[in-house]
Amino acid sequence: MIFDRLLVIAAALLFSTGGAAIKASSLTSWQIAGFRSGIAAVVLLLCFPGARRGWTWRVLLTGVAYAATLVLFVAANKLTTSANAIFLQSTAPVYLLLLGPIVLHEPVQRIHVFGISAVACGVILLLLGSEHAVATAPDPMRGNMFAAFAGAAWALTITGLRRIGKEALTSDVAIVPVIVGNLVAFVACLPAAVPVVHASTADVLVVLYLGIFQVGLAYVAMTRGLRRVPGLEASILLMIEPVFNPIWSWLVHGERPSGLALAGGTVIVLSTFGATWWRNRR
Repeated sequence: MIFDRLLVIAAALLFSTGGAAIKASSLTSWQIAGFRSGIAAVVLLLCFPGARRGWTWRVLLTGVAYAATLVLFVAANKLTTSANAIFLQSTAPVYLLLLGPIVLHEPVQRIHVFGISAVACGVILLLLGSEHAVATAPDPMRGNMFAAFAGAAWALTITGLRRIGKEALTSDVAIVPVIVGNLVAFVACLPAAVPVVHASTADVLVVLYLGIFQVGLAYVAMTRGLRRVPGLEASILLMIEPVFNPIWSWLVHGERPSGLALAGGTVIVLSTFGATWWRNRR
């Protein structure tokens, strides 16, 4: 059980390096998102040979939602701070509170209204504290918009995964939409990603790291670890990602979100954690 917890922690830490790594490359958003996903898809297909089967229409739809999450998150990190990108994507559990009654026929609870209201307050604080452009965040408002859309796309992805999980016969079925999403992202980004006019050695290494480790091996570790770690505990461990994501960008790029933005992000993370805890408890 300890090893499984360490796998989940390792996955969360690898996920959390995405913002800093994306900002370290001079390639465009389309190039980073496309090549990262292409490499990640190959890694996951090699690690999960059983995932080459079971590609139903629900899997394809969930994969499309996940592809949108991948591309939007990269675009957001290129334009706004890593903190804003991950905090706004972390609003996904609140979207789940809205989607649950519609898609999964889950009853509406009073906690839903509280969670949505709290996250809305956090988003307002975050947006008020991220008005000024800096070198690592040249267009924060547009980046914030992409990050918010990434949160909605991630919520659709999780909803699809939960629906698929209810009908699954094997534990590895959840990785299939992830592979499909990476393939869709690769194909969708490819026309805008080529030709690559200039790519330094650092750019190549960053993309390889993102595809192999930050996405591919992170999902391998998380999938293996979640088999034995209870849902609520896994949710707590995975909160490492939004906490460490801005820390890596600060250490690597000197990126410092404003106090108001950090306060808003803290409210969002705590509120989404509360929503996740409530859903797992129920």
